[in-house]
Amino acid sequence: MNATGEPLPAQSSPGRSGQRRDASASLCSRLPGGPAAVVAALLVLMPVVLPSRTMATEILIFAMATLACNLLLGYGGLLSFGQAIFFGSGAYLSSLVMIHGGFGLLPALLTAAVAGAILAALVGALAIRRTGIYFVMMTLAFNQTAYFIAYTLSDWTGGDNGLLDVPRPSPTLFGVTLVDLSDATAYYAFTAALFFLIFIAVRKIIASPFGSTLIAVRENEARAGALGYDTRNFKIVAFAVSGAVTAPAGALYAMLLNFAPLENIQLSMSENIVIMTVIGGTGSLLGSLLGAGAWVIISDILSEIWPRWLILTGGALILIVLYLPGGLWGGVESLMRRFRRGGGTRRTPDGVPENAGAAHPME
Repeated sequence: MNATGEPLPAQSSPGRSGQRRDASASLCSRLPGGPAAVVAALLVLMPVVLPSRTMATEILIFAMATLACNLLLGYGGLLSFGQAIFFGSGAYLSSLVMIHGGFGLLPALLTAAVAGAILAALVGALAIRRTGIYFVMMTLAFNQTAYFIAYTLSDWTGGDNGLLDVPRPSPTLFGVTLVDLSDATAYYAFTAALFFLIFIAVRKIIASPFGSTLIAVRENEARAGALGYDTRNFKIVAFAVSGAVTAPAGALYAMLLNFAPLENIQLSMSENIVIMTVIGGTGSLLGSLLGAGAWVIISDILSEIWPRWLILTGGALILIVLYLPGGLWGGVESLMRRFRRGGGTRRTPDGVPENAGAAHPME
């Protein structure tokens, strides 16, 4: 923070990017009950409308990882292809402490979160020494290094076979089992509750002076530094928060599958997380849930139609980038704007409502 302790304005200069994000915040605030209520409604509806509770749980797990990636990419401007490091590490570490250390569910998740934060802070501290394409290449290199370490330590990770027999312990209080997580519905409910808490926490972070300054660093790092902000520390903290969210997601995924596959820490996992972030919409927390849901559902449908289904998903991603640059949430925003235009709302020449302009982009 600078000497005055005041947060830096979120946008370094007015423009279409700033207007679009301000409009996004305004639109989100007009949703019935606010974004949190919308997420809560979706969490209730998902197990009802989706084919299985397992699919619904998988969507929420990847939505957690996408939220963490969105914090870096959408709000920090940091395109990281190292998210699988934290996802896979969380899966392995939580599994090992449960198998060999007798840890319960909550201590295992907490261990994964702390380890993920520390590991992400270390990776971030090294990667942010470079910018642009060199930063991206650094995260790629770290991901490949982590993959080969996991592959080499086969006695601990299981190598190609993955770490088998990962338990799914039920939470207890004074020796009394609170809920039996062996049931798919109960495990979904637990994952949904955790996702909702993480969603609220990330929203609070984005709305805080830290989040506002992080956005300012993304918009104009030189100006933020000139005003006295240590931009390096802000990026490292963003990495740490991202790792603290991604690692428990990996732990939950290992418990869902009852084993931790080597693919969790592969570069392809990082790619999938970034793709889900782009599909949903960068800079949109609601979009993180939409992107994860779209990816899991489309992958499940297309994989049953054609063995080379990734070609089709690649085509779908191209169409989204070309015609929905704001992702799925950007498309929702566009529809909401058209609806409001029909209601006679006065707008600027750029198509933004005149009264749009939240202090902090909430989504």
